[in-house]
Amino acid sequence: MPVAGGRPRGNYLIKDGAVITVDRAIGTLPKADVLVRDGRIDAVGENLQAPGVEVIDASGKIVMPGLIDSHYHMWSTIGRSFLADGGFEYFEAKWATSELYSAEDFYNSVLLGLAELAYGGVTTVHNWSHNNRSPQHVDAELRAHREAGLRARYAMGHIDRMPPDQVNKYEDLPRVREKWFDDPSQFEGLVHLGVNLRGPIQSEIRVFHEEMQTMLRLGLPVAIHASQAAPNVDDAADYEKRGYLGPNFLFCHYIMATDSDRAAMARTGTALSFSTHSELRLGDTGDARRALMKAREAGVTVTLSSDATSLCPPNMLEMMRFTWSLGVPWKGTDTERIDRIGLHEAIEMATINGARALGLADVTGSLTPGKRADIILISAEDVNTAPIGNIETAVVLAATPANVDTVMVDGRILKRNGQLVGFDVPAIVGRAKRSAERIRSAAGGLLRPVCPGCGNPVFRATAC
Repeated sequence: MPVAGGRPRGNYLIKDGAVITVDRAIGTLPKADVLVRDGRIDAVGENLQAPGVEVIDASGKIVMPGLIDSHYHMWSTIGRSFLADGGFEYFEAKWATSELYSAEDFYNSVLLGLAELAYGGVTTVHNWSHNNRSPQHVDAELRAHREAGLRARYAMGHIDRMPPDQVNKYEDLPRVREKWFDDPSQFEGLVHLGVNLRGPIQSEIRVFHEEMQTMLRLGLPVAIHASQAAPNVDDAADYEKRGYLGPNFLFCHYIMATDSDRAAMARTGTALSFSTHSELRLGDTGDARRALMKAREAGVTVTLSSDATSLCPPNMLEMMRFTWSLGVPWKGTDTERIDRIGLHEAIEMATINGARALGLADVTGSLTPGKRADIILISAEDVNTAPIGNIETAVVLAATPANVDTVMVDGRILKRNGQLVGFDVPAIVGRAKRSAERIRSAAGGLLRPVCPGCGNPVFRATAC
């Protein structure tokens, strides 16, 4: 199948919208136009003229850069409802099912996730694939990426529950690079390759260092999960000395980071992917609010992410709102003199900061002439968004995926008039449902939610 399902690029004049550029030199414009030619933002300003291009009426809409999810385990999208009361939470559900996914299940899961992202205005995602079970599984994920047409980093990883003393040799990496990334026609620049390492929280420290040295030689961008709960097994200052840190390295979580860790990150331009819902649910020995505030105080680039659908939907509009609400100082603590997170800062976390973290700041993340046309339009006249006062307030505090009217990636329209374009949603949902049901059935007694009637563990959460 061709890139982006064969959707064509168009030339568009997005006319008379309220424009949030996330470009500090241009700012937020109460009424302006955005001109798109050949997948590129050609101009932003008032009263633009462009004979012969298609005009998109953006009156009554907010125009802004597409949102960026910097950490999402897309292979498990179909497992969004595998969790249950009675102690069966994220890790238990993942461990019980991860080996049961076929390559077809990976395709179905990732395509479902990409469709959901597009519906919600996410135009770039970091697909953190930490269950690469076979070459067929990798190919299945990458086929889904090619068909969906979102911008992405595909980060190869390990097989779930790989022994911590076993070095991941990434034996399939040369094949993947040659087949999928050496040929520009595969993704037309939309998807680039990275890796995720288990890091010291999932592998022995010597294993982490050996894997990291391999990636330094290969020059691939690296991401790791850092300490989300005690103890802090990561040492960013040591990683800095070893040459690991920098724009090519991404920490996720890192709730237990120290002042020294954060200083090393800020010095080296190493970003943090903050999964707000996950940090609160899983960071049970750390203070997520303090971690967020102290990272900002130190000058760390903070990005937002969803982690996994069984922890949070990949809804970056909700993530901005939740993070904005979380980002206040606590009196009587070492955060009390730190500025609150502002509305514009929350938008930056979900756009340009994500682009910086993924090495795409020159490509996307703001409506800057010369960048690629990754643009969304949000209705400002729906019952939950109207009436508009402050434009940025409406985005952060009111908008939902249902308000996203139009989504454009690289000049291709993926959603228009509130409906996905080029995604066969019933077929995608149907395949995902069949995969999820098969995996649950194969898991058998490993999936044991609690019966709401009697409280006993059962396979299906139905009353007795």
